[in-house]
Amino acid sequence: MNYKNIVEKLTHLKNNPELLKIVGNTGWLFFDRILRMGIGLLIGVWVARYLGVEQFGIFNYALAFVILFISISTLGLPSLVVRTITENPEDKDTILGTTFLLQIGGGIASLIISVLTIFLLKPDDYLTIYLVAILGSMGIFRAFETIDLWFQSQVRSKYTVLAKNTAFIMVGMLKIILIYLNAPLIAFAWATLAEFIIAGIGLIIVYECQGYSLKLWRWSFSLAKKLLKESWPLILSGLTVMIYMKMDQIMLGFMIDANAVGLYSSATKISEAWYFIPTAIVSSVSPGIYQAKKDGDEALYYQKITKVLRFLNIVAISISIPMTILSKPLILLLFGQEFSPAGTILAIHIWTSVFVFMGQGTFPWFIAEGLNDLSFRRTFLGAISNVILNLILIPLYAGIGAAIATIISQAIASFLSNATHPKTRKIFKVQLRSMF
Repeated sequence: MNYKNIVEKLTHLKNNPELLKIVGNTGWLFFDRILRMGIGLLIGVWVARYLGVEQFGIFNYALAFVILFISISTLGLPSLVVRTITENPEDKDTILGTTFLLQIGGGIASLIISVLTIFLLKPDDYLTIYLVAILGSMGIFRAFETIDLWFQSQVRSKYTVLAKNTAFIMVGMLKIILIYLNAPLIAFAWATLAEFIIAGIGLIIVYECQGYSLKLWRWSFSLAKKLLKESWPLILSGLTVMIYMKMDQIMLGFMIDANAVGLYSSATKISEAWYFIPTAIVSSVSPGIYQAKKDGDEALYYQKITKVLRFLNIVAISISIPMTILSKPLILLLFGQEFSPAGTILAIHIWTSVFVFMGQGTFPWFIAEGLNDLSFRRTFLGAISNVILNLILIPLYAGIGAAIATIISQAIASFLSNATHPKTRKIFKVQLRSMF
């Protein structure tokens, strides 16, 4: 690109307030995730080395079990709420108040379900039950992320980034202190919960400082009924997403042992660290996509979606190739010799990002088109295929088999399933064009 083209693009950016706002918001979200990826990975590696493969595996088994049910706490509302606020900004206090109370109820429900389930599956494993009970409480405090939805709808995520990262850094320091104090495994579960509590307090402070007030939030039964009627496929979709994202660790724990979970978790900690990229980009461009759909500008609507998908594909492949080459030395450098078998798992699992990025990129389309039931359908197909493939591959190849199962099931859920239904074939063709 020559100098003249660069100047033209910068001038276009300067004269386009909407694009400038999106770029700025995406920049803040990238700062948030890069900070979390860097510091989080550093502290996570430190904790893994301190705990060792087995205890690290136990902790991640409990965390995976909690995350499996954590989608219930959000009730599939976040994207719907952002869209609803974008369309009806004058009703924001009613929308936010209703969403907050619904998510409090969802958090309590997810905690009860996760504890009861682990108790039935492992009644004599008191350590795992305690870990699930502590970590499962995160869902209740996640209700305060309702505030984040307001800032997302206004493309002003910098305020929530500051609040959440303050909590993240504080808890990161706490975990380092726990390591120096030779704290037991259970202490790290309490520290993880503390991050959500501190983040919730920070979000309240930020919201109030921007001139808003939680006292104005109102409950609306009719709105709650409307939101839940539209979100139930997203609740099921979120649950099935978690099944094919975390079922591998749970099944490794049942079918192999905690060591297998520890090795697999160390690989996925690096592989999944990149998943912030599509989340940050999509959360910033979604309001613009929804607005184009609302305005009836079909050409602009699909142009925006195609550009996002194409960019995400390029980024995913650009990450996967070098990570495959560097996987084994990276694991040895970060985690040590004890975790060395995780290098092969990482080299395979990293390619899941191609389909994770693609799936995130199509999510606004399903919301804008009102095809939430079909969104559930594709994730259901992915979850079923993941469980079946894990049952076949884990006994044969342990963590490597789980990584292969994850790639195939993500491809089915995020891409191939869209070709199997008349209403989603349009987005499947858009995905194909964006790939080539």
